Amino acid sequence: MSFGQGGSSQQWDPWKPNSQQPWNGGSAGGSPDWAALADASEARAKRRRLLFIGGGALAAVAIGTAVAVAVVSAGSSNQAGPGTESQLPGVSDLPSATGTVPSFEPTSAPPPLDPKDFVASAQKDKAPLSPDILFPGTQLTMGDTVYKKGPTADTKNCASAAKATLPKVLTDNRCTRLIRVTYSRDGVAVTVGVAVFATEAQATKAKQQADAKSIVKSLSGGGVKDFCVGAVCRSTTNAYGRYAYFTLSGFTSGKDVTEKDKAVFRTGDDLQEFTYRQIRRRGEAQASAAAAG
Repeated sequence: MSFGQGGSSQQWDPWKPNSQQPWNGGSAGGSPDWAALADASEARAKRRRLLFIGGGALAAVAIGTAVAVAVVSAGSSNQAGPGTESQLPGVSDLPSATGTVPSFEPTSAPPPLDPKDFVASAQKDKAPLSPDILFPGTQLTMGDTVYKKGPTADTKNCASAAKATLPKVLTDNRCTRLIRVTYSRDGVAVTVGVAVFATEAQATKAKQQADAKSIVKSLSGGGVKDFCVGAVCRSTTNAYGRYAYFTLSGFTSGKDVTEKDKAVFRTGDDLQEFTYRQIRRRGEAQASAAAAG
């Protein structure tokens, strides 16, 4: 009896479960169709490879997405853990190039006034001037040394209050006034002479032209004996602004001054320093008044 012919034969589909595999031949003892079986096996293997490749691609996409999410998440934090570098600021944290730039009004303090400018010429040096203004009080203290103030003098005839080569120097440079004052202590006296000129250039030139014989006349009186009259004395010459100033120091006993007489040198140096300070203070006071006005 034959089973392969007739009836409701169903086509075998290797992808459908429970489908009957066809047999070659119509007899009950026929052999299986080995070629069909081989084709079906190869089809199943190919499908598995496709599924494997597709699954791997999907896995790679998933891993890439996870890494991207991790990187974005890490970039959103501005805090750095121990041993790690701090993250760069996000775009929103950067200052805008179009932001408002602060502006400041240009301010500059005027340069300070130079006190020397106010004693450099008669045009600016307008403050009152007299022996008592330039040398105030009845005594002078320099450090721990106190000098007693003696007589003062003021003349417009500068040459009359000078000796040796100084009268010509003062006259040639047009000295307009010569103020003198004497201080004494322990048998040592010093006369300070302040020559006034119209300009700083004239005072400087007078200083340069003065020599060792350019001295002011000693001023005695008011308890101070004559000194430096025919005796060797120590003299100094200097200038500041439109003022040239001279000192003459010696013993009231008429004794000659030698290099060993430190008290005489100190007296002359103290009065020279004090005179410089007084002329400078005169400039400072006028500079302050001009700045305040």
